[in-house]
Amino acid sequence: MASVPSLASTVQQRLADGLSAALPEAASADPLLRRSDRADFQANGILALAKQLKGNPRELATKVVEAIPANDVLAEIEVSGPGFLNITVTDAAIVRTLAARAADARLGVPFNESAGTTVIDYAQPNVAKEMHVGHLRSAVIGAAMVEILEFTGESVVRRHHIGDWGTQFGMLIQFLIEHPHELDHKAEDGGEVSGEEAMSNLNRLYKASRVLFDSDEEFKTRARARVVDLQAGDEQTLALWQRFVDESKIYFYSVFDKLDMDIRDPDVVGESGYNDMLVETCRLLEESGVAVRSEGALCVFFDDVKGPDGNPTPLIVQKSDGGFGYAATDLSAIRDRVRNLKASTLLYVVDARQSLHFKMVFETARRAGWLNDDVKAVQLAFGTVLGKDGKPFKTREGETVRLVDLLDEAIDRASAVVREKAQDLTEQEIAERGTQVGIGAVKYADLSTSAARDYKFDLDQMVSLHGDTSVYLQYAYARIQSILRKAGDARPAAHAELALAPSERALGLHLDAFGELIAETAAEYAPHKLAAYLYQLASHYTTFYSECPVLKADTPQQVENRLFLCDLTARTLHQGMALLGIRTPERL
Repeated sequence: MASVPSLASTVQQRLADGLSAALPEAASADPLLRRSDRADFQANGILALAKQLKGNPRELATKVVEAIPANDVLAEIEVSGPGFLNITVTDAAIVRTLAARAADARLGVPFNESAGTTVIDYAQPNVAKEMHVGHLRSAVIGAAMVEILEFTGESVVRRHHIGDWGTQFGMLIQFLIEHPHELDHKAEDGGEVSGEEAMSNLNRLYKASRVLFDSDEEFKTRARARVVDLQAGDEQTLALWQRFVDESKIYFYSVFDKLDMDIRDPDVVGESGYNDMLVETCRLLEESGVAVRSEGALCVFFDDVKGPDGNPTPLIVQKSDGGFGYAATDLSAIRDRVRNLKASTLLYVVDARQSLHFKMVFETARRAGWLNDDVKAVQLAFGTVLGKDGKPFKTREGETVRLVDLLDEAIDRASAVVREKAQDLTEQEIAERGTQVGIGAVKYADLSTSAARDYKFDLDQMVSLHGDTSVYLQYAYARIQSILRKAGDARPAAHAELALAPSERALGLHLDAFGELIAETAAEYAPHKLAAYLYQLASHYTTFYSECPVLKADTPQQVENRLFLCDLTARTLHQGMALLGIRTPERL
């Protein structure tokens, strides 16, 4: 089905028609329409137009209003102040537009058939290392942007650029060669190895190899030689390296599964995936003059990037010893994503502290011609997760918080809330809902904050039934499902002939803004805008529910119309929450 025009776009068109009829010389002027607390909408574009035409804005505004024929959309247009237009739409127009949205499986949200291809780089853990709280935001924000962009029509390619290469693997592989049974294990119950067991094995091996590396010079020498073997593609060394990668994936996938995230194996292309391109990337940069040799290293310089001493700070693509840094890998990844994946947008969901690195990488790629007017690269930079004290989130011992511990605690807290409120739920259902509420709470706390800002991780607040939390939204959804179940033979049906109460109008106008909000969220890579919209939707619904009896409304038609508003609110909540990666249980 085609997308459903919003009331705002319909009103905008009526005003544009009035403008061109009253003032043909200003036919292309923008009425500058926006929502208003004085009426349904306000248009203030005539002020700028009057300045341009050297006319009286109130007189021009009156002319425009007189040129708009009577219609069934605009109930009233009032000229206010120096020339604002305060616009009220008819109740019938609100209900008719909502009925058109309800008839569409996509709730009238446009789907762009000719959208481009976005390669989104997110959820980037490190092989043989435990995931901690610092890995949370890239995963949660990235997964939400995948859903939102795909929903609007964008072709999305996921990429998980895991840290699976580097000098530490020389130490790990050499240790495993000398202690060959360290990864020979079975699960305690004899079945598949769990993610927790896999990480425990890796942790033990990492710590043991680190102790040996720091205390035994001969082992250190052998470990460094093993790095050279790894980079040279030695068969035995690569086979052992692959064991570390496979073991780590068991663990990664268990954590992502707990986060209710779909991570697919073909999308995991780590640093090692670009090894074969590094030499050519350096050659292309050097031959084109984009990069130059400086003290033996291959560097790219920038006029606006200087160190504290005032000297230029370059992007080092290849070190003086011939080794490759992150820049070489990131630039090779850009080449691959543009050339082979046909990307029109590269979106990197990466910590804000890496902003300078990516600024230099993107500029280098532009100079080399790999990024151009047809291909853009964007860093969706995110802030830090803080503790309640406003400092970086640590354990009492001062260590970084393990991600899996944090998620388990969120599930425990949420399960306690669900158990307290639960009616007719089995223990299994309480556990299931507790997981959905707990993981939803963690995701929503992250996504409801602008990505660029730091945010405080406060589980007490996150699982609260009150305020801007996912639990509040989930309960609003479950409450609507309860009403729909109790409706008996009454069915949701739109009745455009009925007058609407103020809270019905407010809810209806907010529901109608869903399509435009999704487009804005996708264009700005701003999932917090969708979270804010959903919280406002639940708030409007709460007011409507308290002011307007649904099943005990005055007439059967009014019951049906209010059930219709309930149903469309639930569908919008469900769709919006799904785009954020959050479940909406039918019962809580």
